[in-house]
Amino acid sequence: MRTTDLTTWHPASWQAKTAQQQPRYPDASALERAIAELSRLPPIVVSWEVDALRERLAAAQRGEAFLLQGGDCAETFEGCESDKIAKQLKILLQMSLVLLHGLKKPVIRVGRMAGQYAKPRSADTETRDGVTLPSYRGDLVNHPEFTAEARTPDPTLLLRGYERAALTLNFTRALVAGGFADLHHPEYWDLGFVHHSPLKDAFERIATSIADSLDFLEGMSGRRVHEATHAGFFASHEGLVLHYEQAQARFIPRQNRWYDLSTHMPWIGMRTAQLDGAHIEFFRGIANPVGVKIGAAMDDEWLQGLVATLNPQNVPGRLALIHRFGAKEIERALPRMINAVRETGHSVLWICDPMHGNTETSTGGLKTRRFDNILKEIDLAFRIHRDLGSVLGGVHIELTGEDVTECTGGARGLSDADLQRAYRSTVDPRLNYEQSLELALLIAERAHARRA
Repeated sequence: MRTTDLTTWHPASWQAKTAQQQPRYPDASALERAIAELSRLPPIVVSWEVDALRERLAAAQRGEAFLLQGGDCAETFEGCESDKIAKQLKILLQMSLVLLHGLKKPVIRVGRMAGQYAKPRSADTETRDGVTLPSYRGDLVNHPEFTAEARTPDPTLLLRGYERAALTLNFTRALVAGGFADLHHPEYWDLGFVHHSPLKDAFERIATSIADSLDFLEGMSGRRVHEATHAGFFASHEGLVLHYEQAQARFIPRQNRWYDLSTHMPWIGMRTAQLDGAHIEFFRGIANPVGVKIGAAMDDEWLQGLVATLNPQNVPGRLALIHRFGAKEIERALPRMINAVRETGHSVLWICDPMHGNTETSTGGLKTRRFDNILKEIDLAFRIHRDLGSVLGGVHIELTGEDVTECTGGARGLSDADLQRAYRSTVDPRLNYEQSLELALLIAERAHARRA
């Protein structure tokens, strides 16, 4: 088994490698000043939170817990508002409660939030009416307006992104610490605009059942269930802009390890997962749990190289493989990948991303995803892992707590024509509140059926 030499690694060693999907800053001095300032600022998360998440992910890897990772496809600075953050937390809490009830195991809540400000693009430039400008790469890099000034990468946005991420996570922590995530009081999580939803009654039955069970258990033992009153919550984002990640890397002497303290769980997109590339070089050296998006185009040698490079010591909970095939490809591609990883002798946390492989264009020209395809891919993922003696330890969902219309289908049968009503995403389509809760209910329902 190949091992990884960390004696040559440091937070900037990635700069000697080929770096995909990076902004081209015109002012190198301004970039250096921004990185220096960001490096002096306090980290957004702390190492013991990162270690706690890795231990929980190790449990999910063994089938003893389940990961719910979800949130916006791309956060915006404008979206750093208390109401939007609370709605995002509410839907993740509601989904986790439903999954806890159906799967009969602890649910690890990880938000795609507090740092998801950058997105990879298929082209470096965009052309409109004969004018070519740099592509919009997210608020961490530039602005969406189609002007030369707006599209020029601005390194001061790295600092603005840090500030928004810190504010978002600080508010989320305050909500959780203040009892907002208390399983005894799921009524705190209500989202008023769905009182009409047919799913409301099903959720309330589950919430009441869990609250009654907690009351009974605590009545018998005479003690409060700590995990029920202080549900853990962690943050994640795609570690795309490496200058941002580098500036938040910290060496923790008592652990004798480097951590990327911009988030608890960064992940690497498939577009930047080259074995000899800059992203793998950076993330191989940090102690965080790391995810990697994998797809049907990845061959066995590439996949096995990622496993060996990113987790040479086979540390439980360190490496998550987030598979994104699409409902049409998963039966062909996933068994091969499970077997390829098994040949390495390593264990990983398998997570299903049913969103990206199911993206299509609606009749009106908008990017969308069909709810039935999303559900089908999850169903197939559970079955394939079970049949091969593997464990599906989590799901990775692009969703929002808002009442948007970006994905079709679901309980209300949204059609292509409905997308125009409230399509707000600047990048990829997300499940709305009702579709997200329905998905959790169906996952839980199928889990119960498999046990029966």
